[in-house]
Amino acid sequence: MSRPTLSTYRTGNWPAYNEALKRRGSLTIWFDPEMSWNAVPTGRRGRQQTYSDAAIQTCLSMKVLFGMALRQTTGFVESLLQLVGLDWTVPDFSTLSRRQKTLAVIIPYRGSKGPLRLLIDSTGIKVEGEGEWHVRKHGGPKRRVWCKIHLGIDEETLEIRAVEITGSHIGDAPVLPDLLKQIPAHEQIGSVTADGAYDTRKCHDAIADRGAHAVIPPRKNAKPWKTVTAGAVARSEALRTSKYLGRAIWRRWSGYHRRSRVETKMHWVKLLGQRLMARDFDRQVAELQVRIAVLNGYTALGIPVTEAVG
Repeated sequence: MSRPTLSTYRTGNWPAYNEALKRRGSLTIWFDPEMSWNAVPTGRRGRQQTYSDAAIQTCLSMKVLFGMALRQTTGFVESLLQLVGLDWTVPDFSTLSRRQKTLAVIIPYRGSKGPLRLLIDSTGIKVEGEGEWHVRKHGGPKRRVWCKIHLGIDEETLEIRAVEITGSHIGDAPVLPDLLKQIPAHEQIGSVTADGAYDTRKCHDAIADRGAHAVIPPRKNAKPWKTVTAGAVARSEALRTSKYLGRAIWRRWSGYHRRSRVETKMHWVKLLGQRLMARDFDRQVAELQVRIAVLNGYTALGIPVTEAVG
């Protein structure tokens, strides 16, 4: 059997994408004077918050984007406010640290035009421990802690639509139903693409419950399930098709190769830092969510539109 010819692709919107890449590096930061920087009184007993969630998220976005500590973040934001002529006060580092633990991060997204085609995968990111060179040179310390990021991105817009952060001891498959719950119930999901680690009954049933098509390769030793559910029936059909066509042809026929886009997005997440600065789990979750909000903002500026030329 001859080796298949690899396709070559060309970026069709290069001028617009080139401008989007330039805008990602722009240091021009806009503060809307109409922005609710100060918190609105809640009417509850006790001391009221001074700064709104939007103000805290803005400061933490600067921290994540430029890789600064909390004290340097306060000085950076204060200088920006002075440059734009706003007399707003800046939260100190202890306020940022305290509010980060309970912050409800707003992750912007545009949404796709048709049914959502969700691409799902997970990766690990370092929380504690020395770098790889230090470990190879002096040996690993007793405590090297990692956490896992589970992402679901929109295939059309490349925006992150669902995210879960767990410990390193949590597998991939148990988290998929929680990722699907983050998609609004009124939004239609067309397909869910994931690797063979998600080839479980709960994953297929959760996908079928949302009326979506599962693009998950059956495991090499997979056998038909005896249970009669919508997810089991769809999985049995995929199993028969992959055995009849072969796994390589099934991957091309089903469009499984598109899952590589979520792996690229994970690389983007790590470009903002190979490790987390926060030590508390709740603060780690907020730090990663702020990263994702920043990345979605970058993606909204423009993405490449490629087309096969041969």
